[in-house]
Order: sequence, then C-alpha cells, then structure tokens
Amino acid sequence: MKRHDGDWLEVGSIDDIPVRGARVVKSPFGCIAVFRTAADEVFAIDDKCPHKGGPLSQGIVHGQSVTCPLHNWVISLATGAAQGADSGQVRTVPVELVGGMVMLRLDAMAGHVRRPNATPAVRPAEA
Repeated sequence: MKRHDGDWLEVGSIDDIPVRGARVVKSPFGCIAVFRTAADEVFAIDDKCPHKGGPLSQGIVHGQSVTCPLHNWVISLATGAAQGADSGQVRTVPVELVGGMVMLRLDAMAGHVRRPNATPAVRPAEA
C-alpha cells in the first residue's frame, strides 16, 4: 500500500482482486472490503455486516451487491444499504482506478456514514 496526494491510498492492482470477489484492507478506521464485480466495477465498504458483523468480504458478489455469509443479508455495494426487508447501513469508501491501481479515499471514512458511491470505479475496456 502506498499513500498518494491527500488521503488517497493505493491498495494494489485491480487484478489482485478476484472477479466477483474481494480483498480486505486494514485501515485506521477498521477493515475495508474492496470488491470487484463481474463488470470490473470496484467498490469499497466496511467489512462488517450491519446485522451481526459478518465478514462481507467473504460473501457472494452478484451484480452490485454482496450477500453476507452469516445470515444472507444483501448489501448494496454502491450505497452500503441493506436490501429488501432488512434495514441497516455500512460505510462506503470512495474508490478510483488509476492506471489499473485501486485507490481509496480514507479521509471520507472519519466518523460518519458516507454518501453512496454515485459511480463505481470501472476498469476501462481493453482497446
């Protein structure tokens, strides 16, 4: 991991994250799960389900959601909100892809739930 301008933190290559999988990054604000979807979108949220604290990074990624491995709660990767009849929220972390490297904006996590990731970081199509 490398620090860059401001509070952006380079956590590795998108290729280090399995498709429809996650990688966990330890930060001063807790563990962050960085997800890669089948469409090469990258999202980052707290690695702790709002229900019983299950490790979301070990869940099943489908579309822009992850299903918690403990009790099957579905969490939106874009908003951090529980879906369906469940209620709860996890923090989202702004994420960008720069030259195939995943960058997290850690200062956005300090002390509050983030606004939704309006746009996922997407790997550019190969030319």
